[in-house]
Amino acid sequence: MNAITNITIGQTGRLKEPVGYTALANLVNIVPFCLSIEAVNILFRAYDGTDATLDTDRLWMLVGFLFLYLIIMVFAERASYRANFRGAYAMSSAGRLALAEHLRKLSLGYLSRRDPGDLSSMLITDFTMAETGISHHLPQLMGALVMPVLAFLGLLWVDWRMALAMFMSLPLAALVLWLSTKAQKRLSTRQIEAKINAGNRLEEYLQGIRTMKAYNLVGDRFTRLRDALAGLRRACIRQEALLGPFVLLSITLVRAGLTLMILCGAYLLTGGELSLLSFVMFLVVGSRVFDPLTAALTNFAEFRYYSIAGGRILSLMQEPEMEGETPAPDGGDIEFRHVAFAYQDQEVLHDVNLTFRQGSLTALVGPSGSGKSTLMKLCARFYDPTRGKVCLGGVDMATLEPESLMSRVSMVFQDVYLFQDTIRNNIRFGRPDATDEDVREAARKAQCHDFIMRLPLGYDTQVGEGGCTLSGGERQRLSIARAILKDAPIVLLDEATASLDPENEVEVQRAINTLIAGRTVVVIAHRLKTIRGADNIVVLSEGHVVEQGRHEELLARGGLYHTLWTLQERTQGWQV
Repeated sequence: MNAITNITIGQTGRLKEPVGYTALANLVNIVPFCLSIEAVNILFRAYDGTDATLDTDRLWMLVGFLFLYLIIMVFAERASYRANFRGAYAMSSAGRLALAEHLRKLSLGYLSRRDPGDLSSMLITDFTMAETGISHHLPQLMGALVMPVLAFLGLLWVDWRMALAMFMSLPLAALVLWLSTKAQKRLSTRQIEAKINAGNRLEEYLQGIRTMKAYNLVGDRFTRLRDALAGLRRACIRQEALLGPFVLLSITLVRAGLTLMILCGAYLLTGGELSLLSFVMFLVVGSRVFDPLTAALTNFAEFRYYSIAGGRILSLMQEPEMEGETPAPDGGDIEFRHVAFAYQDQEVLHDVNLTFRQGSLTALVGPSGSGKSTLMKLCARFYDPTRGKVCLGGVDMATLEPESLMSRVSMVFQDVYLFQDTIRNNIRFGRPDATDEDVREAARKAQCHDFIMRLPLGYDTQVGEGGCTLSGGERQRLSIARAILKDAPIVLLDEATASLDPENEVEVQRAINTLIAGRTVVVIAHRLKTIRGADNIVVLSEGHVVEQGRHEELLARGGLYHTLWTLQERTQGWQV
């Protein structure tokens, strides 16, 4: 039952229709058994002297029933096929969308701890395996169970000794498979992990080819991919070699039932306790019952493997989403009250007390690793603090509805990601219901309308994945246009001009000035000249707020800010 829950991703209710139609199709397929038994009965009665002549009328009637069965079988199998395959594809499609939506609602803290290759494998490979299990293996298992159960109950009325002999070894075969489940779970889990690791190393190899060429890390010297593929090979061989004997033994035990039945029948037949007709009847039924059972046992291990993949998805779906039900206020100060934050066991912010005033520009500065980016991510509630509270308008952000909060925040990252779509649609991510004129107006304010119009198709130009067909400055300006279009009251800028050339920096700075007008703005800056006019400059060092104030005040104190400013001024004239 646990395997079925896993393979359906917890949606066992979706099996009602496929199970019902599959059971109906298997019941219909019992008709040939009954017709075969009756045909054998007619022939024996004619040739053993019970009837004077062969009852051809009854035989033709059986032929008529057989043709009728064929028609009914077509409709039953068609209904079963549509229910199983359409149901599996619908479940897989809906499940992928549900998982993607669930991932969007999880905290970045959780996602950063998960391997991206593992998550993509769940969305693609694991769902495909669950889909195959539902559409192929589950109906086969059901058919393999329905037919023997009905055959056993029917044959008990003919001769209970023969029926018991035929199915005596079936419980033992099931026990063998059950004993292998723990080993299979362990081996399958390792094989899935090895497959994910090999996929990650392959992706790393493809993305790092440029670096490897530059440093001559080619051939045998790049061992990570080779080791990962060798590990996958070992995991696959180990799984097949250790589980194969269990499956073969169970198949042998099932097939032994036919041998036991023949021996029992021969003994009863010679003793006059079983008629030849009954013996032939058992032979006919036995030759048909064990074939689906053997096929089901062969695929049972694969079904269990697919259920493990479904269990991985179900486990991820049960991860708690970010909580909060209170609508976010339209404005207000962002307050840090005794906030501490740790990545796993390493604390990077310590007892931070800080206020970002509504309608003001606050700059975060400090050495690398001082906690600037973490502080900004807490402002956007990408993470929740380990201790303390982050409040918006006096309300703890942990109690705010995440969707409502994010609608109040625009964020421009240092590393801009653009989707493989048109420029128009990439800007429209800021507000999906925006008109084309709204998009163009946002682009003008972000200083990117002119370069867009120089592109072959203007706003309908496709950008490569991640924005690879555009320069860094162009991607930054499109990101700012997206934020302008969103028109959120809180704007977070994460080193938006840190890696730009002087010309692009001027354009991006103009776009930023348009974006931040009249909003609560938090900006991370390495170039201190760009934030001299900030309402408040917060200086961080090793996760502590060591200074804050306006530019002139901080220079007069002669502290860390003064040191950073002096260093930048001193290096202005350096040349290589």
